[in-house]
Amino acid sequence: MYSTTYHRPSSIDEAAALFSKGTEAKYLAGGHTLLPVMKQRLAAPSDVIDLGRIKDLVGIEASADTLTIKAATPYYDIMTSADVNKTIPAIAHLTSMLGDPAVRHRGTIGGSIANNDPAADFPAALLALAATVKTNKREIAADDFFKGLFSTALEDGEIITAVSFPIPAKAGYAKMRHPASRFALTGVFVAKAKSGDVRVAATGASQSGVMRVAPIETALRANWSPGALDSVKISDAGLMSDIHGSSDYRANLVKVMAQRAVADAG
Repeated sequence: MYSTTYHRPSSIDEAAALFSKGTEAKYLAGGHTLLPVMKQRLAAPSDVIDLGRIKDLVGIEASADTLTIKAATPYYDIMTSADVNKTIPAIAHLTSMLGDPAVRHRGTIGGSIANNDPAADFPAALLALAATVKTNKREIAADDFFKGLFSTALEDGEIITAVSFPIPAKAGYAKMRHPASRFALTGVFVAKAKSGDVRVAATGASQSGVMRVAPIETALRANWSPGALDSVKISDAGLMSDIHGSSDYRANLVKVMAQRAVADAG
């Protein structure tokens, strides 16, 4: 790796101030994105600002209508949280499928969504649950947050502080895992709001990153059951095609994973 200066701020304001002073500063959350690209010499930040020790960025809060997970909360804490398992167990299930124990003890929800990696799991949960991303500057609806492949609405230096999820009536997540990386070859999160509206989001499939799946949403609004999707056809237009799976294969996975997610949701 290239030479860099490592910082461990104790507050959000201190982190933002350090970022503004750096010529090419980067925030570090769990490190599963930034550190590998630094090792490959694809990134050479002047300053690495570690957000993991900022107490205001760690924790989980639940109310009657909302589950809030702070940005630097490790996956393991999310997976084992009584509040998460009570209010939105699908999020705990999603987290349990992330990587391996080492990844789950280090990775964070903020780091997962900050880059809009096309195979990351949490973006699907945010989009399907109509979550709100909170930063040190503003609040951003999930529909407006994800802008395309490795692109989000975050401004330079902006820090994700928390994610708030409206508590749904039902929700489920299912994915086909890559056998080596355990990233989502295709994953689908389904959510039925207390109002009756249905939102469905897929990750690992689209060339543009996480996406809503309108045909499945329409079918599930009429009939919330796996069988309601039997006749649904998913277009492969705009879907990824690589050595792991063709666009046709991924289109079929979107449907199959949605059916499994609905079955898990009940």
